[in-house]
Amino acid sequence: MANQLAGETSPYLLQHAANPVHWVPWSQAALARARDEDKPILLSVGYSACHWCHVMAHESFEDAGIAEVMNRLFVNIKVDREERPDLDQIYQLAHQMLTQRSGGWPLTLFLTPDGMPFFGGTYFPKQPRYGLPGFGDLCERVGRAWREQRAAIDTQNAELREAMQRLNPPAGYEDDDFDAGPVAAARDALAAGFDAAHGGFGHAPKFPHAPELAFLQQRQLSAGDAKAGEMLLATLRGMAAGGIHDHLGGGFCRYSVDERWEIPHFEKMLYDNGPLLGLYARAWAGTGDEQLAAAAEGIATFVMRELQAPGGGYYSALDADSEGHEGKFYVWTPDQLEPLLSVDERVAVGLRYGLKDAPNFERSFWHLKIARSLGEVAAAMQRDEAAVAALIAAARAKMFAAREQRVRPGCDDKVLASWNALMIEGMALAARLMDRPDWLRSAQRAADHLHAVHWRDARLLATSKGGRAHLNGYLDDYAFLIAALLELLQAEFVPRYLGWAQELADALLTYFEDARHGGFHFTSHDHETLIVRSMNAQDNATPSGNGVAALALTKLGHLVGNQRYLDAGRNVLARFRTLLANHPAGCSSLVAALEQILCAPRIVLLCGPAEALSQWRGARRGARPDTLTFALPNGTPDLPATLTRPEAGVVNAWVCLGVKCLPPVDRPAELERILSQ
Repeated sequence: MANQLAGETSPYLLQHAANPVHWVPWSQAALARARDEDKPILLSVGYSACHWCHVMAHESFEDAGIAEVMNRLFVNIKVDREERPDLDQIYQLAHQMLTQRSGGWPLTLFLTPDGMPFFGGTYFPKQPRYGLPGFGDLCERVGRAWREQRAAIDTQNAELREAMQRLNPPAGYEDDDFDAGPVAAARDALAAGFDAAHGGFGHAPKFPHAPELAFLQQRQLSAGDAKAGEMLLATLRGMAAGGIHDHLGGGFCRYSVDERWEIPHFEKMLYDNGPLLGLYARAWAGTGDEQLAAAAEGIATFVMRELQAPGGGYYSALDADSEGHEGKFYVWTPDQLEPLLSVDERVAVGLRYGLKDAPNFERSFWHLKIARSLGEVAAAMQRDEAAVAALIAAARAKMFAAREQRVRPGCDDKVLASWNALMIEGMALAARLMDRPDWLRSAQRAADHLHAVHWRDARLLATSKGGRAHLNGYLDDYAFLIAALLELLQAEFVPRYLGWAQELADALLTYFEDARHGGFHFTSHDHETLIVRSMNAQDNATPSGNGVAALALTKLGHLVGNQRYLDAGRNVLARFRTLLANHPAGCSSLVAALEQILCAPRIVLLCGPAEALSQWRGARRGARPDTLTFALPNGTPDLPATLTRPEAGVVNAWVCLGVKCLPPVDRPAELERILSQ
């Protein structure tokens, strides 16, 4: 045997292709080998931008002595959690149930040959420390347990399998006579955990929690909920001012290690930045706050500059580490600034970004955060704000250029369908609201890449690298992409995107829906059999596939008049009714779908000559999440009956709620008056 990762598409697996460990990718052949040799499986799950994954790899997986123990005792399987979220979901849950502790990455589990975990943890050091055993000794102990305690392992596995099955929602959903109780309960639960001092929810470490923020934004803009708006804006502003935000290059890191948003875990993930782009653009549209606009501009610029492939797709992530140190690419010392900046520029950025204060990062480095307002900097320098802003802008440009000469963090250059969809949706929304056709073209290029590379035989493939796509698509891939295409259509109506959205919806219903009991499985009906087939609706760092599916199918069903889509959306809510009643704050995406089902989305159709539609740009920029606006030039082909209107020499606007439409209006001001009601 030898290491078998060299032919994989995952950058994370390729990072381990030279290890002396005889790694193999997850496959039925690997499981069969474990059965044939009667060996347990050592399953290691991680991702390319993971700092502690790198640490464990350098300490243990690159060590010949540790590798000898692993190769002797186990079939060693390496999994990229981003390519195989199905496996990651299952085994993170199993880890939590076995250890009564939350999981994370690297995830280290020991499995029986049939895939059932019987022991595990996350990071293990090479030598005993942090209260953890040394990894080599641990492997030997697990090997002895496998040989000597097989009956106890079998008993534990049977109990674990039964417990995991019980976590899926019960078959047989209740009636679909919904009420708004979970909406108010979710908002109140978020308010109870809100950090009024810094924004966000809970304590350190602090994550953006984009699904919760999207729910609050929907409450604010669609229902006039002032408290929801306060929580949303305080969080967005706190994040934009903090070190989780890259003040030179744009974009946001994965999370903050403190409650102040000051020091991040430095990896940058596509799945965070896509939803955050849409949130910041909508927040700017509602407030005119230039800090929010700058954050949105930074995200879009960063993603197009560093994460968009020449073929159009978006790469997955940037690493936290460079030159073996986390954050080294991003942090500064005063000595590094002296040759770069003028005296006044050093004073201005020092005051603005906290470089005049005590160092806030390890090894006596400074990480940028907004420490003082422009007004405070101007007062301290006895200059006007415009002059100070010009100094800071000049200094930032010089610092960014100098930073670009450093050794860059690694880029995970695989293209994931679900994460691309999140960025397409955010980029298209921001393009529409902020009138940025260049951002729209970026989103369209990414969508076209997914259609060309990931869409085969009316099915989605989950991942690709270098144009090579593989692995069955998951629920998130389909649901997120339908939502993204609906946003693209509002930015610019391209008929083929509407047709593709319907094909995706049909495939989603065919391959993922529990047609009898409602809801969607995470894996397709023809996916490989795993130890459990999950169906859940709780949000994580990304929104739940069931929540997004219910929301997107409801919108699409109203748009094209397809009752099957509408029924499927309602059945998701019915299947997860108990979750909605008991834990609404943990399933914000599902609660947002509930609101949409309780009150059908408003659909605005602008129909008329293409050149005249530009005069209605203000109406097309409406920021309310419960309103879908489409500009349909005369002669647009392949429109469904629900979107077909008489052609005229002037623009007419129809506002529809469900099957009821108001009389058309032909003046933008009148449409804006109607929409404001």
